[in-house]
Amino acid sequence: MSYYLGIDTSNYTTSAAVYDTAAKTIIHAKKLLPVKDGECGLRQSDAVFHHIQQLPDIIGSVLLDFDENIAAVGVSSRPRDVDGSYMPCFTVGHSTAKVLSSVLRVPLYTFSHQSGHIAAALYSSRKTQLIGERFLAFHVSGGTTEAVIVTPDSEHIIRAELVAKTLDLNAGQLVDRVGVMLGLHFPCGAALEQLAVRNTEKFPKVHPTLKGSDCCLSGVENICRRAYENGASKESVSALCLEYIKMTLDNMCSRLLEQYGEMPVLFAGGVMSDKIIKDHITEKFGAYFAQPEFSADNAAGTALLCALKHELISKDEK
Repeated sequence: MSYYLGIDTSNYTTSAAVYDTAAKTIIHAKKLLPVKDGECGLRQSDAVFHHIQQLPDIIGSVLLDFDENIAAVGVSSRPRDVDGSYMPCFTVGHSTAKVLSSVLRVPLYTFSHQSGHIAAALYSSRKTQLIGERFLAFHVSGGTTEAVIVTPDSEHIIRAELVAKTLDLNAGQLVDRVGVMLGLHFPCGAALEQLAVRNTEKFPKVHPTLKGSDCCLSGVENICRRAYENGASKESVSALCLEYIKMTLDNMCSRLLEQYGEMPVLFAGGVMSDKIIKDHITEKFGAYFAQPEFSADNAAGTALLCALKHELISKDEK
């Protein structure tokens, strides 16, 4: 019986998880970083401070019954698996993971935050078999709006090749900026969706702005702001914002599948917990989505990747 600890300290959430290889279950805990009303995020220095304050309790809650049986520690040490990918908030989790690895005398494996999101979505949608295949994955959050082609990789378990991205604003940033404009508390995704589903007003047909397969979202913020200033209801503006994101992802996915050929499609990241977007994309593309608790930032995918990496190395050593 082996257990694997995963740690993730993103710019939004402090999280830890334990993956049980025998039961194939994950126990995870997380806590949002505190953001003041009217603000759309945190400075990295503030995020680092709050992670230092929150991480011990988060790790303690998931290790309560497993600390003597942890086989390895995995951590998100960078945003993406590309040269120069760095964000200070991830150093908190990485440093803590190093200490735990040393104290527990177990291996330490590092992964990207993006790979963790993809793995969590695969686990949650019960499609972990795709880890050994080629598929298209969208990572849509406050810090990232990207499409990658994922293939198996011996070093990182999965390799993500960037094939499309936002050229300006991330989808999660758009959601939060529009939400804060409407008086919602950051992060605004869930509350914005609640407003949108109550909308009864009509608005002009949405025409996403794409350059090739890349998208532009900064103009949508201005469209939503003008609509609100001209008297549109909060419900209508929320629905308009989510409609733009939905149709942008729809168009991106269509173009990428046409360019690279048919393959399974996965959507990960906090914005993908939105049911309006999920229902449309699932119906059109048969795409896979994480359950809401595994869509937002979490350490579940990192714990799973840690287990797979350790098992792969152990097999090679025999």
